Amino acid sequence: MLDALRAEVLEANLELVRRGLVLYTFGNASGIDRETGLAAIKPSGVPYEKMKPGDLVITDLEGRIVEGELRPSSDLGTHLLLYREFPSIGGVVHTHSEYATAWAQAGREIPVYGTTHADYFYGPVPVTEELTDDEIGGDYVLNTGHAIVRRFRDLDPAAVPGVLVRGHAPFAWGKTAMDAAHNAVVLEAVARMGYYTATLNASGEGVSQALLDRHYFRKHGAKATYGQKSRD
Repeated sequence: MLDALRAEVLEANLELVRRGLVLYTFGNASGIDRETGLAAIKPSGVPYEKMKPGDLVITDLEGRIVEGELRPSSDLGTHLLLYREFPSIGGVVHTHSEYATAWAQAGREIPVYGTTHADYFYGPVPVTEELTDDEIGGDYVLNTGHAIVRRFRDLDPAAVPGVLVRGHAPFAWGKTAMDAAHNAVVLEAVARMGYYTATLNASGEGVSQALLDRHYFRKHGAKATYGQKSRD
């Protein structure tokens, strides 16, 4: 089971490279096996092109290393807190992708300007509050996770599968590591289109609630109509 988890998490990390979301060793993807409570995450500072499944680090939800010879990603604490607080997710991705990071650095949420956004995010892509000096000077990585959790106090992480950490960069998540990578790719596309939209029309208010509902729920929920029916 852990071999399958490693393989998927490696593929999710490589997807970030293929889609141009990471530079050098920036960013990381992880996945969790909910039955065992064990997570796999990219090792810190290892180039993507040299990474092998055995390089991925396996930890428990408290960050204790169970398998692996390398140090885990420096963002491990954020990933694990999200797994503890958002029990419906199975994968987390962190990037410094250009446009999503620009919105994070500006401290601005991404409005629902169009239906591409509405297909994936049921509302604006939120931005966290700025971390305090004490949070930065303390367990910074864990406190980044707490900032995300606080921002989602009244939001459903399944309906809004990503966030902008103010002054930092985006995190995205999904049902699996590959689903999280998929959502990270879409988030960057939405951020890019949002930037162009705001540049062309600074007073634009975005789509109506009716159009947001129409597009989001055609892909999500019990009455979704997008795609093909599963075959038994």
